Amino acid sequence: MIINFFMPTKVIMSEECIIKHADLMKEYGKKALIVTGANSANNCGALSDITLALQNQGITYDIYDRIRSNPSIASVYDGAAFAREKESEFVIGIGGGSPMDAAKAIALLAVQDLKEEELFLGKYDNLALPIVLIPTTAGTGSEVTPYSILTNDIKQTKTSIQAPLLFPKIAYLDARYTKSLPMTVTINTAIDALSHAIEGMLTIRATYVSNALAIESIERITQCLRSLSPSKVNSENQLSKDIREKLLYGSMLAGVVIAHTGTTAVHSMGYCLTYFKNVDHGRANGLILPSFLRFIAKHDIELAKKVLSAAGVASMDEFEAIFLRLLGDREQITVKEMERFAAIAFQAKNIMNTKVIPTKEDIENIFTRSLQIL
Repeated sequence: MIINFFMPTKVIMSEECIIKHADLMKEYGKKALIVTGANSANNCGALSDITLALQNQGITYDIYDRIRSNPSIASVYDGAAFAREKESEFVIGIGGGSPMDAAKAIALLAVQDLKEEELFLGKYDNLALPIVLIPTTAGTGSEVTPYSILTNDIKQTKTSIQAPLLFPKIAYLDARYTKSLPMTVTINTAIDALSHAIEGMLTIRATYVSNALAIESIERITQCLRSLSPSKVNSENQLSKDIREKLLYGSMLAGVVIAHTGTTAVHSMGYCLTYFKNVDHGRANGLILPSFLRFIAKHDIELAKKVLSAAGVASMDEFEAIFLRLLGDREQITVKEMERFAAIAFQAKNIMNTKVIPTKEDIENIFTRSLQIL
């Protein structure tokens, strides 16, 4: 048995964990840069908690709140310039995947002079500002991964920066920050996390340890999915504290999984839907995942059965029904778009990370089954 497991992030999960454990940040410096979006961190209470915690520890801070969904390369270079100007000593990212991923890239670029054409090559010095992350959604798991996913207009997709130095030092998990999320966001982020855990089991890098974590994540998340309904416009006060905590816990575990295994073709296919059709990342994964698992089942039924068992379902039809209920009508694309998306997805490096490697024709067939083709 060969085990290779590395998880340097200190994870703290509880109510008011930021205030209770603020002293942990003191070793990273006296001046922080808070990276976030324009509104969400403030609205959920995370921003006020972290600023109070910093003040209590005598740590000054600046706020960079210009991060939008699917952050651009330009935005992280701008954020890095801001960090250098303010002489920030460590970076705190607050939000969903976009602000957290941006915070990692900013922490890297603030101390390394990398040209845009060098950004995704992986040739980095072992140097980045320390990173502290606070998720306000239960989906990406970015708070425990060494990845920063950015929109890459040159390749017309999303591309990852990947390096062990991007592992956060601390992840503060407080489910209260997810309480006011709209139901649509709750569903999409939960599906994103579920996709991470499932994809982790389907990769060539899966291990006994990562599979154990993935199964625990899948079990927790799928239990919660039964309480989610797209007919509820807002989920505030409609989901119990227990469900919110389970979703956040499951998302974190799924992040640990993909930190070790990476993702599969599901992500590269989903990125096309996000880039070209503006489909939310979690929803995009959810549209593709059932058909992709059917593809896996044709070649490795035992592997597919392990996923179904973890999800608590007896068949592929029952598994797919979960997504049909939560996602509703599928997006429409033309045949020409489908062929273009398949060509782009087939070039992604995570295609080769899958235990059953799909051909370009397989990817086209998965797209065709997953969406409404005009």
